[in-house]
Amino acid sequence: MAEPTVAVPAPDFTRTSGRALSRYYRGEFSASLANNLAYRGAVAIWVLTTVIQPLVSIVVWQTVAGPGGQVNGYTASEFVTYFAVTMLVEHLTFIWLMWEFEYRIRTGSMSPLLLRPIHPVHKDVCDNLSYKAVGLVGVVPAMVLLVIGFGGEVSAIRVWQVLAFLPALLLAMALRFVLEWALALSAFWLTKTSALNNLYFSLFLFLGGAFAPLAVLPETVRTVALASPFPWMLAFPVEVAMGRRTGIDVLVGYAVQLGWLALALVLMRVVWARAVRTYSAVGA
Repeated sequence: MAEPTVAVPAPDFTRTSGRALSRYYRGEFSASLANNLAYRGAVAIWVLTTVIQPLVSIVVWQTVAGPGGQVNGYTASEFVTYFAVTMLVEHLTFIWLMWEFEYRIRTGSMSPLLLRPIHPVHKDVCDNLSYKAVGLVGVVPAMVLLVIGFGGEVSAIRVWQVLAFLPALLLAMALRFVLEWALALSAFWLTKTSALNNLYFSLFLFLGGAFAPLAVLPETVRTVALASPFPWMLAFPVEVAMGRRTGIDVLVGYAVQLGWLALALVLMRVVWARAVRTYSAVGA
């Protein structure tokens, strides 16, 4: 039997007024925040998983650097700081929608979202921000404990570095959200997206700077990484926070982030308009 088709127009990004969006965000964020607080045990488990990878990386790279040694300009204590800040940035930029969309399409739960008078992306923004807000309660203390426990170098961090870090972080959050939301739309055409998702996240971890600072990668690999969007969603904000990017280099980094964000927004709009027109769900 042929699957029924949901014939609905693609919700527009621009039709909802600013005042209506403001009211929606307040209500949706509050509801999502309450939900995350109700299931804070599950959130705590997710936060714990974000600590494990930086912890392992710290142990590995401290061993490689050795007491008093360094690897491509990173001392053992600077590796600690790098991965501690990486943990924070990873938490604040992470989204799970590349896995969520497959579930939505397969179960038909995408249908009610399409029938709402507001674009589904706004709900996802609220859900994502509320999760990050709740998770910070665990991530920030864990970051501090890593720095103290493994002797991270924080004495050289200046106020200007923190101020320069904030725009880099916000742009990284926006870029990763929009790009991965756009890529998640592949679930409209693919029955299973796990292989694509695993490939994407493997590239992100390696080229984005999660496994190792870009400075310790081979020159060719580093060049490839910088030509991709991955380091601009993770390594760049971390390097700004540590003062490894200064002056014009920071401004150029902002520009690159904005460029990738613009491309991701175009991709998101184009793919969304096509995806929703072809959508069908069992039981819809």
